[in-house]
Amino acid sequence: MAKVVGIRFRNTGKTYYFDPDNKEIQLGQGVIVETAQGVEYGSTTIATKDIPPEQIVAPLKKIIRVATEADEKKLKENKGKEERALGIAQKKADAAKLEMKFIRVEYTFDCAKAVFYFTSDGRVDFRDLVKELAGAFHTRIELRQIGVRDETKLLGGLGPCGQPCCCSRFLGGFQPVSIKMAKEQGLSLNPTKISGLCGRLMCCLKYEQHHYEQAHKKMPPVNAEVKTPDGDGKIQEVNVLKETVKVTVVNGDQIELKEYPYKAVRVLKMPKRASHKEEDNEEIKNLED
Repeated sequence: MAKVVGIRFRNTGKTYYFDPDNKEIQLGQGVIVETAQGVEYGSTTIATKDIPPEQIVAPLKKIIRVATEADEKKLKENKGKEERALGIAQKKADAAKLEMKFIRVEYTFDCAKAVFYFTSDGRVDFRDLVKELAGAFHTRIELRQIGVRDETKLLGGLGPCGQPCCCSRFLGGFQPVSIKMAKEQGLSLNPTKISGLCGRLMCCLKYEQHHYEQAHKKMPPVNAEVKTPDGDGKIQEVNVLKETVKVTVVNGDQIELKEYPYKAVRVLKMPKRASHKEEDNEEIKNLED
């Protein structure tokens, strides 16, 4: 077994394993480590533990030291540098008439490198800008173009639910989200209803998707012909959360809409399944509406 400590460099970033080097590292403690980017400050998210060697990528880098008061002070100073650098970079980009919106600047702990994150509608030739920034800050400069989801993750904000955005609060990475998820969950396909601050489909559509997929497998679909305690009918609506179905039942000359537990009905005939092309056209039409 190998002793490791889990270190994270951002609040919602990925956790990396490091060798504690016989140091007593507590959960939540700040540490100074050597990374591929340079010397960095990180927070302990996993206290010292033993794991099988096959679960690590050897060789593990060792923790340099537990963060001191001087290190904490330097970290605050770096944050101040990052804010000033952000404003200067945007002014230089505007002066050069480059279509760039700078989102964040991150210095390595030893200030040997500064990474500038920006968004743009297209490709940008920023070679001259890099030279200007290197001359202004006297350090290695890296510019990274990011997408709208990453922008929201870095900036944060309140989602439609009123809570801070999941991506900036606890999500370590983005999961694929699709219109199909919204359809299976019975949500409106209005883009304003199912999109987050970034303008993309909300990450939370993924959270309950597994439950909906399993529920739809065991429950009869809409338009299925079924036998109910009150006679034969056709399913008009499926409520996955309540595990009920609404069925139009013909009773003489009257047609009634009744609700039953899905286990109380028996499928007589399954509906004809639409082709993938028809489903896609339906999704596009609903989104346009």
